[in-house]
Amino acid sequence: MENIEYKNCIRNQIKIYNSLKGKKELFHPINREYIGIYVCGPTVYNDIHLGNCRTFISFDLVFRYFKHLGYKVRYVRNITDVGHLENEKDDGEDKISKKSRIEGLEPMEIVQKYTLSFHEILNLFNTLPPSIEPTATGHLIEQIDLIQELIKKDLAYEINGSVYFDIKEYNKKFSSYGKLSRNKIHKLFNEKKFIFSGEKRSKQDFSIWKRASYNHIMNWNSPWGKGFPGWHIECTTMSTKYLGEVFDIHGGGIDLKFPHHECELAQAVGVYGNNKDYLAHYWMHTNMLTLNGKKMSKSTGNLLVLKDIINKNFHPTIIRFFILQSHYRSILNFSNQGLINAEKGYYRLMNAVEKLKYFSLNEKSKKNNSLLHFSIIDKWIKDCYNAINDDFNIPLLISHIFKATQLINHSINNMGSSDINLLNKYMNYFLFDILGLQTFEKKYLEDTSKKLKILTQRLIKFRREERKKKNWILSDRIRKELFHAGISLHDDKLS
Repeated sequence: MENIEYKNCIRNQIKIYNSLKGKKELFHPINREYIGIYVCGPTVYNDIHLGNCRTFISFDLVFRYFKHLGYKVRYVRNITDVGHLENEKDDGEDKISKKSRIEGLEPMEIVQKYTLSFHEILNLFNTLPPSIEPTATGHLIEQIDLIQELIKKDLAYEINGSVYFDIKEYNKKFSSYGKLSRNKIHKLFNEKKFIFSGEKRSKQDFSIWKRASYNHIMNWNSPWGKGFPGWHIECTTMSTKYLGEVFDIHGGGIDLKFPHHECELAQAVGVYGNNKDYLAHYWMHTNMLTLNGKKMSKSTGNLLVLKDIINKNFHPTIIRFFILQSHYRSILNFSNQGLINAEKGYYRLMNAVEKLKYFSLNEKSKKNNSLLHFSIIDKWIKDCYNAINDDFNIPLLISHIFKATQLINHSINNMGSSDINLLNKYMNYFLFDILGLQTFEKKYLEDTSKKLKILTQRLIKFRREERKKKNWILSDRIRKELFHAGISLHDDKLS
């Protein structure tokens, strides 16, 4: 059976858990052959951590799957290169400006540095680049236009050079704000973590343009004076510019559901006069990746530096495989043992792939096809597609792939060439085209280990020289870093 026949059978069977409706729904694209996806990208003031990567790897798989099924996909993922304030207070310092002060670089140098870092890290994990990667600073005019439209519709108001979205007016005209996150908004806004500007009509209102304070470096001219756009307005602007007023899928991490996605949705419904409940038909949210039982976060310092994990002899594709072994909507707790288990499973799969490749090229395998094996393989292919179609149940898909390795190891000698070629084709589709795994030689691990050993020896030598110079602060810092890496040093007393 040819690949196109499987695709035709399963295209109309995809179910996606829609956060807006709180249930799984059959996926029906707006246009039969085209799919529009928008995913919220990073604020580029630091290297992304493994928790961030989980979201981008998950949506890379969604992107890959729709492309595999033959859809023309426009995947838009933004870059937030404007320094937004975490709260509504006027005198705060944004993250990009703070980082520029710490590193002694211009804000846009920080943006460039960490945008490049973002791309480098995602390349390591073999994620496909998005179709369009717009930046907030590249769409300031469009954001100002959208804000002016909201003011005209009496859904926003200007005070002292800042513009706020009016929740009360919005709720009068459209569906209740808070529908996406299913939150009682008045209770959420009473939380201590929210700090509010006293000039707003209501503390529930949020800024869509903020006047620039004396220490806010990144600011631009606007009809309301010098300032900068709010965080939420950029995504509404860029998603609708490139995908239309209503598109298929909006994605991001679960921590963005409120307030970011809730605000995006309200702005879009307000400006386009859409009395329906969606900016996108389907809202998808990836869950957290935790470390020590707590959410990974740059602000709390509870995170893993990706380079450290890779330098511990784990190839990036092993880390990707580890992430994909948990459903995107479930919490995934990082553990070193989990990576070790993922590595063992990966090698089992690659051994099976190599065996299939050998037999498919071996002339002796070209005998008559077995109807028994074809029926088993046919069912296996359908089971794999059914797993993906059930809200991208990749853990179930992986379990089916492991079942195929048992068939390969025990029955390949009895299979005909057609069976082997069919199984080989779909193992490659599922493992490489859809899961996005890569092959690599074990030499990678040996080379990495040698480089780390040389680097460690040089670092110890450098520290010894610094101790002789009585540079205690630097030498102690190096000793502590080596200790955290599992290397304990015992110093002789220096006279």
